Amino acid sequence: MTLQISLIVPVLNEAEHLASRLKTLQELRNHCRILLVDGGSHDNSPAIAEPLVDKVILSSAGRARQMNIGARQADADVLLFLHADTQLPEDAVSLISQAVAAGYLWGRFDVRFDCPKPIFRLIACMMNQRSRLTGIATGDQCLFVTQQAFEAVSGFPKIALMEDIAISSRLKKLGKPCCLRAKVVTSARRWQQYGIFKTMLLMWRLRLAYFLGADPNDLAKRYYINPPQN
Repeated sequence: MTLQISLIVPVLNEAEHLASRLKTLQELRNHCRILLVDGGSHDNSPAIAEPLVDKVILSSAGRARQMNIGARQADADVLLFLHADTQLPEDAVSLISQAVAAGYLWGRFDVRFDCPKPIFRLIACMMNQRSRLTGIATGDQCLFVTQQAFEAVSGFPKIALMEDIAISSRLKKLGKPCCLRAKVVTSARRWQQYGIFKTMLLMWRLRLAYFLGADPNDLAKRYYINPPQN
């Protein structure tokens, strides 16, 4: 039996680049449904997306909320969560299918940035190795999970930030992740706009504060002082 995969893309005000990014996914529509969940964009992101996806879903803002809503409307064996500024490898569907066939309930890809500067290669390497050691996936690494496992952990927790870390912690209790070495390509724009080391330091501080029990709503306020793109 063919494995059914739903690709869930949460977006917010992505009109400038959305069409070009969704066009790179068109071949995947032969193998999976693409559900775009708009979090109340003030631009015309939903209209741009409509001919390029299988379904546009309207939601209030909040990445965790958007992804949960998309998951509820997905009719698939596996859910794949993709940020709008991230590109999947060409063989993503077959790699996920192989991982699930091997018994994995969830997993993620390695990541690299779309900027060739050595510092970004180093950051990506650190992200991938940390994820492999801890079993924690970030949203940039394109988390995939079986529908059954997603429901078993009640989806993404309804928090304003760190939802990827939180669901990874829950999923680890069901089984270890499949850490695929194939790389997704994600945008370096946030790092470039706000400063590489400033962004790195901020993310380390927020992650540490979260593990020490800080309220994700308070962390979100610190993260979005100068809000990066979704």
